Amino acid sequence: MTDTWASGRVALITGATSGFGEAMARRLLAAGAHVIATGRRAERLTALAAELASDRLLTRVLDVRDPSSIDALMADLPAPFDAIDILYNNAGLALGLNKAQEASLDDWQTMIDTNVTGLVRMTRAVLPGMVARNRGDVINLSSVAASYPYPGGNVYGATKAFVRQFSLNLRSDLLGTKVRVTSIEPGMADTEFSVVRFKGDQASADKVYAGVHAMSADDVALVCESVLKLPAHINVNTLELMPVQQAFGPFAVDRG
Repeated sequence: MTDTWASGRVALITGATSGFGEAMARRLLAAGAHVIATGRRAERLTALAAELASDRLLTRVLDVRDPSSIDALMADLPAPFDAIDILYNNAGLALGLNKAQEASLDDWQTMIDTNVTGLVRMTRAVLPGMVARNRGDVINLSSVAASYPYPGGNVYGATKAFVRQFSLNLRSDLLGTKVRVTSIEPGMADTEFSVVRFKGDQASADKVYAGVHAMSADDVALVCESVLKLPAHINVNTLELMPVQQAFGPFAVDRG
């Protein structure tokens, strides 16, 4: 029997050209949803549309760092894609692992513009419609870096802590509505994340996952699906997940 739990729902996914976003787009489409898959890489979106070949899939180029790009997207959504009731805020990135005193200010700004400002603008663009219809799910992709600091995680971890707190504050504002908000906080997942962090250095990215059975993008999408499938009166506020081979380090102490 086909599982069509998302039939009748409309999902907008940012960062759908790879990783968590693409995996979630595939799951939602398979479950019967209308899916708006967005991202900056037009060629990836074209390939996805050609592969999946569904009239329930709409692809749009979107840069969440650009307010005019968001406005253009929202103003040009055709029926039956205009009543969004799942927002999957996935677009985000980490750049570099330098210590704060050595890090690139441009990299810091790009992470803030994407992970924080872009997510906030997308949420503000979609949320009023959800509230007016009194239904919807906002899934924000945070990270375990929101809770556990590590060397070189300075601004990336701070942006993800923002996502976590923003999600909790949305819950406070949305009390009295049927709109749900969840912060999903994955640990090690073998996607393009580290390739982007190391600016295309595949060898450095491979070392991150060497000897570890890391999570896949679809593993994370499966967890997000389980959240969306819960009865409507249940809200998962935050959900942290890691591969079994990842845990917490001891306190760092400088004994010099």
